[in-house]
Formats: sequence, C-alpha cells, structure tokens
Amino acid sequence: MCGIVGFVEQNVFNADKATLIIKKMTNCMFHRGPDDNGYWLDIKNKLALGHRRLSVIDTSKAGVQPMISNNSRYVIVFNGEIYNHKILREKLKALNKSQEWKGNSDTETILACIEVWGLKKALTKFTGMFAMAIWDRKNLELFLARDRFGEKPLYYGHFGETYVFASELKAINLHPKFENKIDKGALTLYMRHNYVPTPYTIFKDIFKLPPGTFVKLGNNEKPKTYWSLEDSIANLKNYGGTFEESMVSLDEKLSETVKLQMIADVSLGAFLSGGIDSSLIVSKMQEISTKNVETFNIGFEDEEYNEAIYAKPIAKYLGTDHNELYIKSKQSLDVIPSLPEMYDEPFADSSQIPTYLISKLARKKVTVCLSGDGGDELFGGYNRYTWTKNIWNLIKYLPISLRRSLSQSFQSLSPSAIEKFLLPLFYILPRKYKYKQASDKLYKLSKILSSSSLDEVYLKLISHFEDPADLVLGGFEASNVLNKQKLENFSPESKMMFWDTKSYLTDDILTKVDRAAMSVSLETRMPFLDHRIVEFAWSLPLNFKIRNGKRKVILNELLAKKIPRKLIERPKMGFGIPLQHWLRNDLREWSENLLDKQKLREQGFFNENLITTMWNEHKSEKKNLQYKLWNVLMFQAWIEKNKFIF
Repeated sequence: MCGIVGFVEQNVFNADKATLIIKKMTNCMFHRGPDDNGYWLDIKNKLALGHRRLSVIDTSKAGVQPMISNNSRYVIVFNGEIYNHKILREKLKALNKSQEWKGNSDTETILACIEVWGLKKALTKFTGMFAMAIWDRKNLELFLARDRFGEKPLYYGHFGETYVFASELKAINLHPKFENKIDKGALTLYMRHNYVPTPYTIFKDIFKLPPGTFVKLGNNEKPKTYWSLEDSIANLKNYGGTFEESMVSLDEKLSETVKLQMIADVSLGAFLSGGIDSSLIVSKMQEISTKNVETFNIGFEDEEYNEAIYAKPIAKYLGTDHNELYIKSKQSLDVIPSLPEMYDEPFADSSQIPTYLISKLARKKVTVCLSGDGGDELFGGYNRYTWTKNIWNLIKYLPISLRRSLSQSFQSLSPSAIEKFLLPLFYILPRKYKYKQASDKLYKLSKILSSSSLDEVYLKLISHFEDPADLVLGGFEASNVLNKQKLENFSPESKMMFWDTKSYLTDDILTKVDRAAMSVSLETRMPFLDHRIVEFAWSLPLNFKIRNGKRKVILNELLAKKIPRKLIERPKMGFGIPLQHWLRNDLREWSENLLDKQKLREQGFFNENLITTMWNEHKSEKKNLQYKLWNVLMFQAWIEKNKFIF
C-alpha cells in the first residue's frame, strides 16, 4: 500500500521549486508508505510525480516507484494491490509478448499490461484495489484510474492552470497554489450522510475520482467508465442453479479470492468481529493457511458495545491466534483530536474511533489485514433491507396527515421514555430481535412515518438531517447517485443494496477503514469486493439473500457448515461507541467550545440557533441527537485543526 501524488503546470515551472513542492506533498503521507519514497520530474513538460511505499509485494528495490515501463513510454505511481498480477504475466507470455522482468512487483505487471492492451482494456483485466497515475511520454497525457469500488482513494482537481492529484487531500492542500474554498453543496450533502459523497470533496474544484473510472487530467476532462455496477447487473445472466448449488459456487469463489488476497511478502492477519462476514473470511483463511491465522478484535467495558464476547469463541473454534484488547473510554477519547488530520475532510461515522484502535492493535503484529466489509451490501445484511418494505406496506394506506402527526408525537418523547416503553418487550422478545440501542432504532423508524414513497423511506433512514439545507447557510444538495438513478426495475431491497454499494460502501465504510488503517501503515483487503464475487451475488435470486425476514441467508447457511449455529446466531451490532454519554460528560467541554454560538456565527457556515437548540436538547436528555451533533462537531474540529481562516 502506498501514497501517490503529482501535479502538472500549464505555465511557469521552476525545477528546483517543483522538487521542493513534490517532496513536501509526498512526505506528508509518510504513514501511507514508511518503507521508501521516490520522485520523478519531467521538466520540459512541467510534470512532477511522487510516491511513498509500504512494501507488501516484492519488497526489493525492483518494486520502487515511480516506475518506467520497459519500452520507456509510460511512467507510473501506483497505490494498491493487483491480486491476479502473476496470472496476467502468464497471459502476456502466452501472447508471445517478450518481457524482461526486473522483479516480481504488480506495478511492473501493470505497466506491461498497458503496453500490450492499452489503459482501458488493461484496467478491465485487473483484479484488485488500486489508484494509479500514468504519464504517457509519447502523447504527453497524464491519466488517473481507480478500482471498481473505490477501496483506494484518489483526489484530483485544479486551481488556475495547475492540475493536481493525490491519495489524500492533505497533500493537495500543501501545494502553494491551493485554494481552500468550501463547497456549500458538498457541505450540505455531508450533513445529510456524515460523509461527502463522490465525486465531491469539501473543497471547490477538487474531486474524488469515481470508482471504476479513469480520466485524462487537464482541460476539464470528464471521467470515463471501464466498469460499472449498473452495467454489470444489466448484462448478468440470472443464476439458474439451486440454493445448495449456489452455496457451493460461492464457497469456491471465496476460496479462490481469499487465496489470492493472502499473497504477501509480509505478515498477514484478519479483523474478526464475530459477525457473519468476518467469520466467513477467517474460516476460509484458516482452510487455506498452513499456520494459524492472526485475528484481531477490541472489546469495550460497556456490554452494549462489546463485540469481543462474540469473536473470542469463534476464534477458539476456528483455531486462530486471537489478539484481543479491551479499551477503556479514555483510550477512545484520546483518538478524537487526531481524527480531522486522519480523515482530511469532515467525516462523521463515529465507528472511525474503534476502527482506528483495532488497526493500531493489528499493526503491532501484521502489515496486512483482511476484513469482511462488503458482505452486508451484497447479500442484504442491513436491518433496513427487511424493515423498510414491511413498514411501508403497513403505513402507506394511512392518511399522510395522520402519519406526520404520529411521527412528530413520537419524536417528541425523550430516550428514557422510549426505553421504559421498550423494557417489557425486551424481556419477552426472542434473542435475535433484541437489538442493541433499540431506542435509537425505534426513534429512527418513527421518522419514516411521514414519508410519501418507499424511496423517501430509505433516504430518511440513511439521513442524519432530513433537511440539511436548513442548517447550512447558503446550502443546497448537489446531485449524487441517490437522486440520479431511480432504478425503476429494481425490487425495493435491490434498490437499497445498489444505492448502499454505490455510495455508503465507498464513501463511508471503505473511507473509514482505509484512513484508519493507513494512519498506522496497515494495508486492508476485502475479499467480498472482488468484482467476480460482486457479480455472482447480483446474479442470485433475491430470496437466496433475503427470505422470510432473514438477511444474508446464503452467507448464514454457508457459515453454518463451518461453525456451529449457536456461535453465530445473534442480533446484528454496529461497531459503536457510547457517544451520547460522552457528549454529555467526557466530551462536554470540548463540544461546548466547538459549538460556541459566537464562533458559529463568525464562521458563517451554520444556522447557529438550530445547533444551539440541538445541543441544549441533547445535554438535557430531552432528545438523543448524538449523530447530528457529531456531524457538526467533526466539521468544527476539522476547521480548527486545519487552521482555516474564513
């Protein structure tokens, strides 16, 4: 895993100055590549490239970057892993393409593939995660490309006649011509989702390259698609086998994918939460590995947030070398000051804190970790996939005026009142329905009562603010995947899985894991996001994934063949923290400072009266507004950390 950066000037280009700039931009990403660094300048064409290296495949000098192709036409800086690169070398050999290999790195394989097939066709052949920049010395063109799901970050844009790209925004921020203009449309989207959706960033004129695309940098070129989920779904042949046959096929595909992703020249392990997805990945690793797999989990003293009790017996059953660390509140709180720098732009998924802590634990023993991310989006794992449709079918015939009244009444109740209502039910419900933080879930469900369509139900469920433009001064919601694609021929469940994959997975889950892990120089890999697994999942009938209110049916049944059901049947948990209590206690002073009404007014981004009201309601326990407040607090902390002056 690595960090890449570069820029092209259209006007004056001073070689000495450019060298200092590219070194500074590159070295600010030391954490992404502590093992080596490199720079490459084309003075005549006013180009500078930089690279920081975390050595994972071919740790020798033969893998250093920037790297020049055999025919000297292309120069590359690359971040990621191409898992099938050895297979691609064999394909090149079969085509009678003579190639003098200098080493065993996948970077060298990428260049050879581009030489033979050209960039777009080569991209379709790569199985892996990547962000790359390729300078074509013949045609004097600089291309950027990103993997199919956005596992690896890639930012790009321009200020004036300067075009830039980097793995992290902090590198772009260091260019002397950078302009820190906040995009109000992106800020409004952030307040709804707790992340800034692709293609936007918090800054004007700086963008995230969409997954599955490549772009020629300069002259406002638009990204071009080499792979898309919607095209793949449209062209897929529906799976025609039985449920049992589909399990066999999935098992084989996972074996092949996990085996490829376990290739590394450094130590390797896995995150193990005790949930279905991570347990299945670890079970496959144990089947393949010649030694016990290192697994990692963190626990919390607060039982409501503690997944460690589920992970430990699964690790014992599978026979992994399990590493477990119980975290005290202070250890979690100590992470918060570093979050704005870690995430570069406002990011408010509070599970970013335990994600960082488990990454830090894992890095003490391994350089690479596999995870189960992606399983929920592909196989119907989230509660909303079953609840949304059922609830909509119950309420849609009620008059909208009545539903709005009921919604307002329920939301006026305090969390303690809701908990008193739920307490008797908690004792009589089956174990699988005893959801943690049930009052929060019920409160969220009450919001959807006023919805006018099933699509609106989904949007409300994933939104922290229903009308974020009311909060952001001059705010507006820029166009994004959720309002671009209506998916008329999709079932409600498939719509939600599609939208989650296109937005929530890429811009929340993968962003959270990449930034947290790379901050401690840990590479993460996600077998479920092999595009062949993804395409197989979308070829399956919906009832292979969701059936009779049960989610991830095929994964559950497959795992049950490897692990006793009693170890895996439990309510779904998020990777949570006691945020609502921290804001009222340990983080109260910190929050008060960031939410100071005078400060908010001077900055001019938010309606300070609305924020003050929210803060007072949360402090008094009249309402639990932890997630709304965390959105605001993470933006405010980001502003302060970066010392922007507005």
